[in-house]
Amino acid sequence: MNLNSKSGSNWAESDPSLGEVILEASVIQNKIRELGKVISQDYSGRSLLLVGVLKGALLFVADLARAIDLAVEFDFMAVSSYGVTTKTSGVVRIVKDLDTDLTGKDVLIVEEIVDSGLTLSYLVRNLQARNARSVQVCALLVKDGMQPPGLDIAYTGFVIPPVFVVGYGLDLAEKYRNLPYVAVYKD
Repeated sequence: MNLNSKSGSNWAESDPSLGEVILEASVIQNKIRELGKVISQDYSGRSLLLVGVLKGALLFVADLARAIDLAVEFDFMAVSSYGVTTKTSGVVRIVKDLDTDLTGKDVLIVEEIVDSGLTLSYLVRNLQARNARSVQVCALLVKDGMQPPGLDIAYTGFVIPPVFVVGYGLDLAEKYRNLPYVAVYKD
């Protein structure tokens, strides 16, 4: 399957809004295995709670959990700062909160993408205030040069240019999440 030509998704092949494929599915999966190995070593002998940020991180959480060689727990939060546009609104809202008490737990926030860092900064502060033993971040994608100083991301998959991307969980108005690769979205 040649993902650069968007094959494997008939509807995607004819979509003029999809631009260059910047991360093929095989490259993403190789990086997730690398991240899982490092996380397994770093949390060896400890219990780990993966907090996925819905909906975008769903695929990443599932693949990362299988790549981590530890017993892990899952929980999910849904937050919103975008709505149906390609620009953040600047306001973070918790749409679905965690079901798990974080007291004394090692928490790894799993994000599919970090661009302005607004949502992530809010989440880190919010979860630290819940008496977690530790709160770290694993992001599959980080947009180059857009985060404020001091934003600590312990595990980064890829640094990408500051363009709007879709695929592998990333969407625009709920569309494109199921693409196995990451592509530039053209307005």
